[in-house]
Formats: sequence, structure tokens, C-alpha cells
Amino acid sequence: MNGASAERVRVFLTHWLFTSLYGMALEEYLALLRKHRFAVDASYLPRAAFMILSCTLTSLIRAYEDRRYGPEFANVEVREPLFVLGHWRSGTTYLHNLLALDKQFAHPNVWRVLNPHTFLTTERYSDIVKLASPKTRLIDSMDLGAKVPFEDEFATCGTLCSPFLAGAFPEATEHYDQYLTFRGVPEEEVARWRKSLMLFYKKMTWKFGRPLVLKSPPHTCRIRLLLEMFPDARFVHIHRDPYAVFRSTKGTLRMDKTLCLQAPGSPDPDARIIRRYRIMYDSFFEERHLIPEGRFHELSFKELESDPVGVVRRIYEHLDIHGFEEFEPSLKQYVGCVSGYRKNEFPELPAGLREKIAHAWERSFEEWGYPRDS
Repeated sequence: MNGASAERVRVFLTHWLFTSLYGMALEEYLALLRKHRFAVDASYLPRAAFMILSCTLTSLIRAYEDRRYGPEFANVEVREPLFVLGHWRSGTTYLHNLLALDKQFAHPNVWRVLNPHTFLTTERYSDIVKLASPKTRLIDSMDLGAKVPFEDEFATCGTLCSPFLAGAFPEATEHYDQYLTFRGVPEEEVARWRKSLMLFYKKMTWKFGRPLVLKSPPHTCRIRLLLEMFPDARFVHIHRDPYAVFRSTKGTLRMDKTLCLQAPGSPDPDARIIRRYRIMYDSFFEERHLIPEGRFHELSFKELESDPVGVVRRIYEHLDIHGFEEFEPSLKQYVGCVSGYRKNEFPELPAGLREKIAHAWERSFEEWGYPRDS
């Protein structure tokens, strides 16, 4: 089998068999199925069956890992995490990749977030991912591999309190969207999610002994909650032309089936994107003032594209992070390697839809000076 054929097979397996939820414990997965009355669509039954096997294995390894390492990381302190905030398709991945190059930080990667219960034991075998996963993300051309920085929100899916689970059961999208902000959510569920996230951060802190640099778009609307957990946290927020965010989000949602246990889709995907963005930024604008002086920095995607090294330098200066000079050579080398990256292209939006977006996201257009009539 040649390289192109092997890649097509990996993409097929990712679409229809493997899943970003395979690292859940068996009891978590069964609880998820029960919650949705086992309403798995026929086309995803192979994936559901594969998860029974993978989650059983995860539970066995988890029992070993908890006995072996649990007493060692139980009392670890998570120090000064740096959170990258921003809506999906706003440049958060690129910014996270740049910051994660700095060896003074540790970061979640694909293997760790998809195996939160077992990565201390299993990460040495993470190269196996190369055999089954595509070389790039299905939604764009960004590199994908076990060691690539990734969204820590995946590590909390086993709590059943993550908005990402709407990807598995899209008919329950509105239910899972409440976990974007956790506002109005029962305290027991909030506590379960917090405990899961803290445990994941403790394990990484114990393993690497360094502060963490973290990225998950839902964190953008959880500033109050994150500050309660990490009062000394730093935050950097990246924004992008709202029209571009909408086009890119809509285009990539069609491509990503890596979570599905039900057929993806929505009777009105445009309304869902608009509503979710509003949820996120209504909360962001309401809570960002809670961040202490000198702990918040903001930038645009355009700035990051045009001068990534200069942007990162300014982040370090404004957030009082030391060590940029030592980090700069590796940063410049990485920027040079990805300079040929080409973004996805998506069609222009109809006038009526642009008007809806301009009205619903008015605060963002005004806050960052993006033209609504461009």
C-alpha cells in the first residue's frame, strides 16, 4: 500500500471507527450511552463497539495508574497556568503551538488529553497513533500527531459535562452547550468537572514540574470559574474578523466526524454557530474585568499572522513572563517551517446571513473594530 492509499485508510478509520472519546473509562462510556438511551445510529455501531473495547482497556490501566502514581500527584500544586482564549477558528491553535515551544512550560498534547486516565503509563507507546490517524487534522491542514499541543477540554469528557459531547450526540446540542459557561448547572456537575480538570493538570504538573500553557475555546467563557481554581493564572485572548470566524466554523463543522455516535448535523447550523458565539462572548465580556492587572493580554489573528515572533514577544512583556530570549531561536525556526501553510478557503456569506451575524455579534465588531459592511 503506497503512502496516499495508507492515508486514505487512516482518514476512513478516523471518520467511521476511531474516536476522540476512546480514552474514557468504561463506566463513563456506559453512563454516556445510558444518558442517551443507547441511541447510536447504525452507521456508528462499529465505533460504539470499538469504544467498548478501548474503554475496558482504559479502565484496567487506570486502576494501575491510580495505584502507582496517585499518591505522588495528589498534593501537587498547579502553578500560574497560562490560558489561551478565543473562539474556534480564531487562531488559538497556532498561538498555542507557538507558546508550547517554550521549554519553561508544559502543555497538553493529543495523547494526554485523549488518555487523561492513563497517559502517565501509556505515553511511551504514543507513536502507535501514527499507524491509525491522519497526518493532519481533518478540519484543516494543521499537523496532527500524538505530541501535537491539543485542547485540554477533551480530558474532561468523561464527566459528561463537556460541550464537546454534542459532537457525539448532536440531538442533545443545547443540553451540552450549557457546559460552555456552567452557568445554571447543578453544583454537583460543576464540582465533577472541576475535579477532573484539576486532576489532569496535577498529573501534567507532577510529570513535568513546570507551569502549563493551555488552550480550549470553551475556557473563553469560564474566566470566573478558572480564576476560582487558579487565582494566579495568566490569560491571552486572540480574536478574528467575526465573518471569517463564522465561515471557517461552518466549513469545518461539516468535516469533523471524529466524535459522532449519531449522524452529525442540525436543522439550522447557522443559528447554532451564532448562538454559541453569543454565549461565549457575552460571558467573556462580562467576566474579563475579573482578571487582575497585568494578567491579561489581547491580540488579533491578523497581528499573529503578520508578525508571530513580535506578537509572542509582546505577550511575554505584557504578562511579565521571563525567558523570551532563550526561547526566541526555536520560535523563529518553527515560524519559518510553517510559513507556507495555506488556510482553508470558504465561500462568501449571503447578505441576509451577514446581517444576522452583524446584529447578533455586534459587541465583537465594535469592541475590536471589524467592519460590518466589508
